[in-house]
Amino acid sequence: MTTMTRTTALGGLGEKTSAYHSRCFFCPHFPFLNVLESAEGASKVWRQGANSAPAFCSRSAIQSPRAIASEISTTERTLGVVTVDNVLEDGDKLVKDLKELRAAGVDGVMIDVWWGIIESKGPKQYDWSAYRSVFQAVEDCGLKLQAIMSFHQCGGNVGDVVTIPIPKWVLEIGESDPDIFYTNLKGNRNPEYLTLGVDNLHLFDGRTAVQIYGDYMKSFRENMSDFLETGLVIDIEVGLGPAGELRYPSYPESQGWAFPGIGEFQCFDKYLQAEFKEAATAAGHPEWALPDNAGEYNDTPESSEFFRSNGTYVTEKGKFFLTWYSNKLMIHGDQILDEANKVFVGCKLKLAAKVSGIHWWYEVDNHAAELTAGYYNLKDRDGYRPIARMLSRHHAILNFTCLEMRNSEQSADAKSAPEELVQQVLSGGWRENIEVAGENALSRYDSVAYDQILLNARPNGINKDGQPKLRMYGVTYLRLSDELLQKTNLDIFKIFVKKMHADQDYCPDPEKYNHHLGPLERSKPEISIEDLLEATKAEEPFPWDKETDMSVSGGAGGLVGLLSNLISKILALFK
Repeated sequence: MTTMTRTTALGGLGEKTSAYHSRCFFCPHFPFLNVLESAEGASKVWRQGANSAPAFCSRSAIQSPRAIASEISTTERTLGVVTVDNVLEDGDKLVKDLKELRAAGVDGVMIDVWWGIIESKGPKQYDWSAYRSVFQAVEDCGLKLQAIMSFHQCGGNVGDVVTIPIPKWVLEIGESDPDIFYTNLKGNRNPEYLTLGVDNLHLFDGRTAVQIYGDYMKSFRENMSDFLETGLVIDIEVGLGPAGELRYPSYPESQGWAFPGIGEFQCFDKYLQAEFKEAATAAGHPEWALPDNAGEYNDTPESSEFFRSNGTYVTEKGKFFLTWYSNKLMIHGDQILDEANKVFVGCKLKLAAKVSGIHWWYEVDNHAAELTAGYYNLKDRDGYRPIARMLSRHHAILNFTCLEMRNSEQSADAKSAPEELVQQVLSGGWRENIEVAGENALSRYDSVAYDQILLNARPNGINKDGQPKLRMYGVTYLRLSDELLQKTNLDIFKIFVKKMHADQDYCPDPEKYNHHLGPLERSKPEISIEDLLEATKAEEPFPWDKETDMSVSGGAGGLVGLLSNLISKILALFK
């Protein structure tokens, strides 16, 4: 489970004071704070980066004509709250942890709803019983919930402490047709998620992959209709790839990848190879093939012919491939989100999709790690704003990662720039007039990390006269864990939640902080690839303040934050 915090601009001083709240959970209108849970129990914190998690939200309202508040939601994401055998494990501990979160001012939790658990017995054989118990516990504790439609495997990525494969009957199809899985140049298969090459092929008991995902979401709506009607479920994050993220599995730890390797292209299954051949032939270049010179998982960019200075990636052939590779990813996300929108249209909730924060090699010209993941992002080409434009047609939130990271904390060898990456992606979303949310990539309990999240949630601070010019819809904290609930860590976490709320008290009514959640509208008409690619024009990000104006380590509670940091550093010396 995860904890989510949302930051919203609500009203100004005087009669509109409550409008300054920001919510804390993964919802479309605010930055959230999500706490995810691990296998050891419902109290574990959610993963970051490559993994997705459940999130809880917490709301705060402005009770006096003070600064605009950001509401914060904490979501606990539990990877193992429901076991691989579809059993709710240790419900008493779950309830205890949920009550702790609620007492901390959290708005809600986010939780993975695993395809590999629900449809494990066979095609269209769904069992929602254990998840109904979890949802009921969340509702009874007065929290809101963001549900992740998790069509990927849990296990093999950062923070995965349990293993939940995709359904056995799907894996059995893969035994006779291994090309249903993403494949690298050497032919290594990745069973984390079905290749987008089978999205529209009737290979699964007569259904396509997209139809499978759509049927699963229909069953969710039918079986969770009461929780949808009561307003418990406020967000549906749609899993679109490995770790639930819209990307290719370019950096799998299960195949030996280690940070900061550039990763590998994942388009060598027979279905994507055939599609590329068709596209190249239609473009007048039947002789072009998929790249065979892009290196291996742990290479550096300059060691590969494809990514080196003036390498293949800047040639006509390289540009054609990278455009095709990234466009396929956008089309994949667009199709599945359209199915989700059809299923949930009319429900009072938001759709969301997660984009991975691949910050390593961002400072070099080739952006190699982003390119292998499917984000065709260069200094003169924006690879993220087209995704935001695609999301806009489905009224969906863009959920991004690595909010807590600072450049100064990264190894110089990785040429990493998480701060600039976050600013670029969030700015692109705001320019497309969509809500943006985010999460931390790694579990952190110090005020430095919390302050960075707060800065990104409100890049120009609170606004005492109206809505903040820039503000995230929500922040998800990863993850809910026994370590987070230790007194020292929990004390500083509570300060963080309070700061996400701009020092305001909890407010259960989102209307009071300008966070109306109306019925989901039907997707807008399909956007052509040409129109999507118009958004690749590079622009400077919006300006960010140097520091947050709601620091966890400053002002009220600052001593607790400073002592917590000191204790953490001392304990780290003995690890």
